Amino acid sequence: MRKSLWVVLAVGLVVALGVSGCATKTYVQEQVASAAKVQDTKIGEVQKQVEATQMDVTNLKKSDAMQTEQLAKLSDTTKEALDRANEANKLANHSFLFEVTLTDDAVHFGFDRSDLSADAKAALDAFAKRVKDENKNVYIEVQGNTDSVGSEQYNVQLGQARAEAAMRYLAMQHGFPLHRMSATSYGEFKPIADNKTADGRAKNRRVTLVVLY
Repeated sequence: MRKSLWVVLAVGLVVALGVSGCATKTYVQEQVASAAKVQDTKIGEVQKQVEATQMDVTNLKKSDAMQTEQLAKLSDTTKEALDRANEANKLANHSFLFEVTLTDDAVHFGFDRSDLSADAKAALDAFAKRVKDENKNVYIEVQGNTDSVGSEQYNVQLGQARAEAAMRYLAMQHGFPLHRMSATSYGEFKPIADNKTADGRAKNRRVTLVVLY
């Protein structure tokens, strides 16, 4: 009788160990599968991040190439405006946005005059609207130019007066902050037309507004 009892206990122990072994094996398999799933998810996330980074690098290269091409097309005075702004550390991105040149035909600067006509103000109003439509925190350099009549020194002063007149108008009528603008003069030194003709001199009496951001 006692021998039979030990046999029954032994069989029960074996069965229990077998069941426990199966349960342990199943638990381990479940844990391994769960860990593998988490690892696969992490790998997928890393792959997405790598792909996104590669795309950002590609877009940055395209942006740099476009900016380099754009800079190559800029006029000398625009490049100089960009250099001045960079040196003064007034810009965040140091980038060219656009420029507008208001010649005598558009703004009607009188000979030896720096005051703004009604047409000049209308042209500046249109310029101001375009700047605001860009919705950017821009910096504007206003460049004054003259024809070659008169002394070089006087024409530098006259060009400065024209640039400052345009800048004051933008500040007073359109709320452009003065610390985001500057006025400079090239006088007679940057002609875009022949000063030997009346039409050429009219074109040289101009203001150029260079917009940077």
